[in-house]
Amino acid sequence: MAVGTYLLGIDVGTTGTKALLIDDAGSVVGSSTSDYPMLTPRALWAEQNPRDWWAATVKAVRHVLQSVDPRRIVGVGLTGQMHGLVALDAHGSVLRPCIMWNDQRTGSQCAAITRQIGEHRLLDLIGNPVLPGFTAPKLLWVRENEPDVYQRIARVLLPKDYLRYRLTGVFATEVSDASGTALFDVQHRRWSEEMLSALEIPRAWLPDCYESPVVSAQISREAADELGLIQGTPVVGGGGDQAAQAVGSGIVSEGIVSVTLGTSGVVFASCQSYRREPEGRLHAFCHAIPNTWHLMGVMLSAAGSFRWFRDALGERELSEARTSGADVYDILTAEAESAPAGSEGLIFLPYLTGERTPYPDPDARGVYFGLTLRHQKAHLIRAVLEGVAYGLRDSLELMRELGITISQVRASGGGARSALWRQILADVFGTEIALVNVTEGAAYGAALLAGVGAGLYHDVPGACARTIRVVDQVAPGENARIYADYYPIYRSLYPSLASQFKAVSAVASRHA
Repeated sequence: MAVGTYLLGIDVGTTGTKALLIDDAGSVVGSSTSDYPMLTPRALWAEQNPRDWWAATVKAVRHVLQSVDPRRIVGVGLTGQMHGLVALDAHGSVLRPCIMWNDQRTGSQCAAITRQIGEHRLLDLIGNPVLPGFTAPKLLWVRENEPDVYQRIARVLLPKDYLRYRLTGVFATEVSDASGTALFDVQHRRWSEEMLSALEIPRAWLPDCYESPVVSAQISREAADELGLIQGTPVVGGGGDQAAQAVGSGIVSEGIVSVTLGTSGVVFASCQSYRREPEGRLHAFCHAIPNTWHLMGVMLSAAGSFRWFRDALGERELSEARTSGADVYDILTAEAESAPAGSEGLIFLPYLTGERTPYPDPDARGVYFGLTLRHQKAHLIRAVLEGVAYGLRDSLELMRELGITISQVRASGGGARSALWRQILADVFGTEIALVNVTEGAAYGAALLAGVGAGLYHDVPGACARTIRVVDQVAPGENARIYADYYPIYRSLYPSLASQFKAVSAVASRHA
């Protein structure tokens, strides 16, 4: 391995673009993030201007290059928010703002695709149901609502791949991001001709698709001049943000699973062979490792549930944090520790923004179940932490049903900083919870993929073995048996309440 070489990872995130520079041993040399706005022209719509991504990328990359010789950068890896629709004309110009992953306008298009293709045939073709966040229904929405724009489309790209185009002049993508378009044959790692034909989407619109660590293009002269990079620097396929984050956490072999406790919660499992959940309750995507796949469950309000509690019921703790300078979440979790495991029968359903896995139900609602006069604030806090853990276990159970034996769960995200929450996760899951030395997320994984493409590492698992290590771990304790008794009750609550969730949603809508 060459000494003194660097790798650049670029992450086109939802709130900003991050440029991360690491050396060949995996140490972070520089990091910079440049923000941009989200546009919400109507309720439940979410858009961004791809030109803002490019401006942020230029700013972030130029900042991290200030302290290094760009001639020592041997590879660039790209990652970013998935599913977004970037429509370009024949000259490569953006036709409209990107319709983002969290945009909810395409419910009718999803239903129409499902009726046309059939639920079971969709799972056969693309491994997943068609969801509002995915790319294909966005294209149909544009066709139905903006026909003048649709008629001018010549290319369709995902967010990170628009960045690739600006960096290299090449139209390309890779398998992990393409898996989330609803146009990709995940099992065979290629565009689905049957889906394209059924939806009348021209194959010529879609970019060539590579494996994630494969060099797809080189930095162009124009981009080199604008960013301060060197013309000809290799750019690899990269990965969708979740696949790249998994690489950056060392989730590259079957049995080691990641749980991300951000606003939403993500459970990610690498698979050596293609698997899909029979009802499509888990995402089945290609992993960023060649000939490897992954399963993913998503909880919409994980640490977001804890934040809701802080904002709605944590006024005293917020005031104390402002006075003392302590972290308000540390204050809240310290209070939760005074309540016993199981919160004396209080169970929290964390469906504050609906749910995705295992219940794809926008009408699902949050619930405190089992309240009594004995319950104090500490019980309420602890029940939130436990309820999120139960909900994440739902995804783990679906993975176990598909034959995945889980030996270790690696936790990341803001919620994973809590020692109490990590212990609750270990006890609820019945598995070891580990922390790793890397906290840079998807940009770090993208940089490692660039290292594989540049030949610094033999393969993706080898890159992770060289750079990522476990720094802390906690095993299930005596409370595991308590949670084992409560978890079946938790699982019974959604089926019992599902019809009433829809009823209360309907009444609330009528009286809004």
